[in-house]
Amino acid sequence: MDGPDPRFPPREQCVFPLLLERRAAEHPDRPFVTFADGLSWTYADAWNEALGAAAGLRALGVGRGDHVLVWLPNGPDIIRVWFGLNQLGAVFVPVNTAYRGTILQHVVTTARPRAIVAHADLAGRLTGLDLAGVEHLVVIGGDMIGGEDAPAPPGVTVHPESALRPPGPGDPADPGSVPCPADPWDPYAVIFTSGTTGPSKGVISSYLHLWATVEAATGHVTGDDRCLTTLPLFHAGGIQDIAGALAVGASVVLVESFDTAAFWEVIERTGTTCCTLLGVMATFLLKRPSREDDRANPLRVVFMVPLIEAAGEFARRFGCDVLSVFNMTEVSVPLITELNPGVPGTCGRPRPGVEVRVVDEHDREVPRGEVGELIVRTDLPWAMNSGYLGAPEATAAAWRNGWFHTGDAFRADGDGNHFFVDRLNDAIRRRGENISSSEVEAELLRHPSVREAAVVAVPSPYGEDDVLAAVAPVASAAIDPAELLDFVLPLLPHFMVPRYVRVLDELPKTPTSKIEKRRLRADGVAPGTWDREAAGVRVKRTSFDTAE
Repeated sequence: MDGPDPRFPPREQCVFPLLLERRAAEHPDRPFVTFADGLSWTYADAWNEALGAAAGLRALGVGRGDHVLVWLPNGPDIIRVWFGLNQLGAVFVPVNTAYRGTILQHVVTTARPRAIVAHADLAGRLTGLDLAGVEHLVVIGGDMIGGEDAPAPPGVTVHPESALRPPGPGDPADPGSVPCPADPWDPYAVIFTSGTTGPSKGVISSYLHLWATVEAATGHVTGDDRCLTTLPLFHAGGIQDIAGALAVGASVVLVESFDTAAFWEVIERTGTTCCTLLGVMATFLLKRPSREDDRANPLRVVFMVPLIEAAGEFARRFGCDVLSVFNMTEVSVPLITELNPGVPGTCGRPRPGVEVRVVDEHDREVPRGEVGELIVRTDLPWAMNSGYLGAPEATAAAWRNGWFHTGDAFRADGDGNHFFVDRLNDAIRRRGENISSSEVEAELLRHPSVREAAVVAVPSPYGEDDVLAAVAPVASAAIDPAELLDFVLPLLPHFMVPRYVRVLDELPKTPTSKIEKRRLRADGVAPGTWDREAAGVRVKRTSFDTAE
């Protein structure tokens, strides 16, 4: 071979600390991040903040390959700590700010961090946990942990947030004179999955993995764009929004969370031109009352995941282009659509450099149109996850036969369009029929009073499963379960019609806006759940058959 593998991007392009340094040198005054409180960083500001955090972290002994658990909300602190860690070649381990107790212990035990950086409002939850191996705790945003109510963890040295502030002029700890040691295949982060279907797994993600993800997703984004990030930075999507802006030299608006009521005000006030809408976000916006000036906004491109049936209506109403992708923490956007796809519900076709298959339980490809598991591989090494931290069996199971197994049920049409059907472990089997929860949810969401819906299996007295639908209403509306059932009866096969309907003000969700079906399954047929069989409502199999 005459030279380096041409599939690999240059190190200074895919190792993001080096790219930040370059952006700061070339365009020091270009806006980079605007925060919810109005604070704004240029590229030069971000670079200086990263150097300051790196200096403080290095003074604590943090170096290349060390894991540092970062437990902070969206804002300046989490970005400068993330960038500072990567400047040292250390590994950023962001943690869900809702975690506590056993699940928090699981993350700490799995991550084996050398240090923890935590917000003062969260640090007290560490009391009583086994923090073996943790040497330092830096407390951000308030008084240091301590006292009778929240004693400092034994064996851990506690520091105030000033430990991670920029050094003074001429400070020998300034890391600017020390080049970033990271290589493209080194891990930049361990990102824990949302744990909606089981214990969170720590996904090891390399710089090349992050680069491949944002390279695939930013084809319609330019340096002139301003991108809104509503996802938390312990979520891969939030991280990728920041990295994507850095990759193309754009700017980003970082807010704490998605807020339906405030969304358009934020878009207009900040001049946002692109954003990602995950899960129910697009449906929430579309179900708000129309305004005459709905199109009078700067939004240009929306990444809508999933692509809702009313995506075309969304694009026309709000005057923007829409596209969709399929991604998860472990992969790097293997499927992407064109702008304004004409195929309802598609996740797109495979991007260049990616192979996908839809297979059965023995990894045999199924015929087009049939449902199987989506598996993925790339031609660029390190372009997907490097395994699950501390979980070799889970890693081997996911990567069996040389392909990454997504755990998602898909089907593909004759034109290569791929369609998400369900998580494999969300599938429901009722009286000999397999049911896709996502297909039932889509029909429930057609009802004008239904803002969000989730369908789960509950035990049936007849064996296998019964179908429970949990729904929440739009503002100032009420949901009558019997009327809702009348609405979906013409839309669903008889075996998909829910037996139970549970009406809630809000469905339980993770901080990344994913509905927690595990909680709904655990609640089961809770008090107040409507039962169509108890109500005497019968469902005909077909117009020719008798009722169930």
